[in-house]
Amino acid sequence: MNKSISASVSSERIQQICCLTKVIPVLAVEHIEDSIPLGQALVDGGLKVLEVTLRTKNALSVICEMSKIDGAFVGVGTLLSEKDVQEAVEAGAQFGVSPGITSSIISACEKEGLPLLAGVSTISEGMQMLERGYKTLKFFPAEVSGGVNALKAIEGPLPEIRFCPTGGVNHNNAGKYLLQKNVVCVGGSWMAPKELIEKKEWAIIQSMAETASQMGYK
Repeated sequence: MNKSISASVSSERIQQICCLTKVIPVLAVEHIEDSIPLGQALVDGGLKVLEVTLRTKNALSVICEMSKIDGAFVGVGTLLSEKDVQEAVEAGAQFGVSPGITSSIISACEKEGLPLLAGVSTISEGMQMLERGYKTLKFFPAEVSGGVNALKAIEGPLPEIRFCPTGGVNHNNAGKYLLQKNVVCVGGSWMAPKELIEKKEWAIIQSMAETASQMGYK
């Protein structure tokens, strides 16, 4: 069965996913047994779209486990190769996130039918993705790439693009990003920091997720 999707379909689907939330938790999970309680805490806290990064050896197993949670929309982050894409799809990832753009990553995601939130940090990269048919992108690394001021500057020549700023985004500045017309949501890890995951403080993580889930709503 042909599962491939076009760039325009990928872009439309990733926009729909981003519109499900104002904040996407960006997760690095070391232990498989933490997958369900962590994911459940975030979902119960109102954050249903979860990005599990490929920064730990058990990431693919974590994706597989979290995908079992009712209401969770689990994606894979830190896609760096075609192999990453293939393995993530096999693990059950529903969308992909890359730190940058390469033709091989984009093509692999389209071939595997994996909606892609590709990372860009410049107007030139934005133009390349727009030319290919992608209108919803990750702005990464957000803070060191100019933050809110950079997004305001990009909006002028590229008003069609919507962004998910990630990288240096936290509970103190997320609200400022969400006020921008060209920002659909933000990504960050402040609601599920490593130290709380290690201590299995699920109730605290759920409470922090509840606070994060209210950001950007008036």
